Amino acid sequence: MTFSTRAPPTVVGMVHLPPLPGAPGYDAEAGRDRIRSRAVSDARTLAAGGCDAVVVENFGDVPFYPDSVPAHVVASMTDVVGRVADAVDCPVGVNVLRNDAAAALSVASATGASFVRVNVHAGARVTDQGVVEGRAHETIRLRSRLDADVAVLADVDVKHSAALGERRSLVESVDDVVTRGLADAVVVSGRGTGHAVDEDRLVRAAEACARHDAPLFVGSGVTAETVGDCLAHADGVVVGTALKVDGETTNPVDEARVRAVVAAARGATDESNSASDSGT
Repeated sequence: MTFSTRAPPTVVGMVHLPPLPGAPGYDAEAGRDRIRSRAVSDARTLAAGGCDAVVVENFGDVPFYPDSVPAHVVASMTDVVGRVADAVDCPVGVNVLRNDAAAALSVASATGASFVRVNVHAGARVTDQGVVEGRAHETIRLRSRLDADVAVLADVDVKHSAALGERRSLVESVDDVVTRGLADAVVVSGRGTGHAVDEDRLVRAAEACARHDAPLFVGSGVTAETVGDCLAHADGVVVGTALKVDGETTNPVDEARVRAVVAAARGATDESNSASDSGT
């Protein structure tokens, strides 16, 4: 199965990696095997619970490099993503924090992953890593050079950041990433990990994406209780914290929680389809 922007996945589950070698929190005693086994286990649990796709992210590598990560991070990500891709029969995505789209795209191309998430694809944002600038011009050209069939999911007004200079509207931000940045899909999120998206923002993002026929994903704060409301406007959701044991982001994935979110998402989608078929 590959990622299709014509029929995007509905529920995308997060594989949050522990600190990789070179990161301050890396567990040298446990070594790389712990990282590999945890990633594969979480990915398999997400797939078994019904997720349509998974994203592998170097979540544990705080503090994050603002843009380009060292070669050893790319090597570790390639190793882990390759193992995850071999372990699950669903699209696999890559996100290299904080904003190394070139690394993510290279890892995806080498491992057969289907898509990448780019936190700042166009424009610039003020973050805890400083000013992070979008490099759509480099990312899209690199994809062409690699001849990689990899979709680009681009955030707008990404979480854990603020606008630099005069604030552009959400509609303008969507226009920028899709028409000028050539992103394949858009991600809208709340102000931080686990924070829900304001409904008004979601509606405006959905309206903007509809004008470009671009899929929209909700990228934070999704739970079994809120996924239906999210999918009333968006095409899909990216879920992390709500799928973990005890709802803690760094804990392993809990299959029961995955099934609860997926069931709620399927119910919402079926209800929407029924309403459309009946003309209501």
